[in-house]
Amino acid sequence: MRKLSLSVSAALLFLAGMASANVKLPALFTDGLVLQQGKPVPVWGWADDGEKVTVKIAGKQASAVATGGKWMLKLPAMKAGGPMPMTVTGNNTIALPNVYVGEVWIASGQSNMQMGLDGTIGSKEAIESSNNPMLRLFTVPNVRSDKPLDDVNGKWVQAGPDNVRWFSAVAYYFARDLQQALKVPVGIIHTSWGGSPAEVWMSRRVLDADPEYKQMVAAAPAQLEAWKAAYAKFQTDLPGIKEKDAADIAAAEEKAKSMTPEAGQKLVSDARNAAFWREQPPWQPWTPAELYNGMIAPLIPYAIQGAIWYQGESNAGRAFQYRRLFVDMIENWRQDWGEGNFTFLSVQLAPFTAILPQPADSDWAELREAQLMSTKALPNVGMAVITDVGNETDIHPKDKAPVGARLALAALGIAYHKSIEYSGPIYKSMQVTGDKIVLSFTHVGQGLISKGGRLTGFAICGPDHKFVWASARIVGDTVVVESHLVKNPVAVRYGWANYPVVNLWNKDGLPATSFRTDDFQMVTGPKK
Repeated sequence: MRKLSLSVSAALLFLAGMASANVKLPALFTDGLVLQQGKPVPVWGWADDGEKVTVKIAGKQASAVATGGKWMLKLPAMKAGGPMPMTVTGNNTIALPNVYVGEVWIASGQSNMQMGLDGTIGSKEAIESSNNPMLRLFTVPNVRSDKPLDDVNGKWVQAGPDNVRWFSAVAYYFARDLQQALKVPVGIIHTSWGGSPAEVWMSRRVLDADPEYKQMVAAAPAQLEAWKAAYAKFQTDLPGIKEKDAADIAAAEEKAKSMTPEAGQKLVSDARNAAFWREQPPWQPWTPAELYNGMIAPLIPYAIQGAIWYQGESNAGRAFQYRRLFVDMIENWRQDWGEGNFTFLSVQLAPFTAILPQPADSDWAELREAQLMSTKALPNVGMAVITDVGNETDIHPKDKAPVGARLALAALGIAYHKSIEYSGPIYKSMQVTGDKIVLSFTHVGQGLISKGGRLTGFAICGPDHKFVWASARIVGDTVVVESHLVKNPVAVRYGWANYPVVNLWNKDGLPATSFRTDDFQMVTGPKK
């Protein structure tokens, strides 16, 4: 029996050794993947120290020797095509029969990027017509981590009704339109999380190097401990909360019997909604860098063409800081990817909350301004303006096709250098002429237009800095703004509101971004 036991142990040790010798690939390199065309393509994984690994595809190959249990190589630049086989060979061979070469983009941000296609405007037709082997999708699961991870749990899938339904609507429409325009395979890697602020998508290396950002990092542990205490208390109190909620709902249902059907239904619905929210656990606070660690680091250095980004709502209260934070995040990604100034495209915040009758300060307007400033601070940065697809009562507007379409236009203009107008009008300069202010713009395209009646959304002020609504008219490629209430104008604002009501477009079908000509005190800025 002892000899048999030793024999079994030896066999198990031999098999374990064989298993550890196997070449392994991260989840990004699963069958159906898309590799970036036109540039060297990193491929990496795990193997025993000293093990030689060779990757072959489309008549090209590269090799590397594993050190520290890891290996990485770069395939020579390839032309678009597929499907084609790729093999990864070391002590074992991994065969990927359906590999594509084309365009690869990252899609990230918060809930408006995370929002799935199903239930959005036009989703039924979009889902039914989504089958496309040249469009491949990869979803990164939501993972928080206090240190950078080297892999994610996911796989590439083909676009089709079964796969696009819950995939990011914005990312899908962007990739669909891009694929139709370029006629090459397109792969989109979706990695977003609702409610996330920008700093959680940045590395500790960058955050720790900046005194202001480092303060956010330092405050995180205490916030997390406070949440743990609140969560423990919630768990203890939950049975009592549920008992009281059940009694409240029962009382509402009983009272509803003596009311009109509509009033009774509302009473019961309100009671159930109140119960629902009382029974929700306290939200775990964000820790800077945790989503970079769990959802960006594992993707680096997968070869990409660029990134699309829909985020900012969670940073609106710190819009002045976002001027730096957003630019630093983009540079953080670019530095870590090591692919130079790859194209980075953001979505400007959609209109939200009640429309105000008079001009007012707005942190959301200041956040939009910070987003616009990123396009001027860095090369190859663009922005999709969506002032026409907001919702007063829903922070998640459901019309996502125009968002994806405008991002695709920006990509075609910036990343692919197509001779198209890819942006709406952007404020350039102003000139005071008597009691009027004349505004000039870039990205006029084929000309300025007022979409749907007279121009709206313009406000003007004099030396007192008190803005009033103004009349505005298009004169050639300029807009002339005035008000009989302001004899000596000094500044103009356009669309400066949480929910701007605006209609300045260019004839190329793209709306103008909100802007201000002044540098007055900001809601979110330091006191002057």
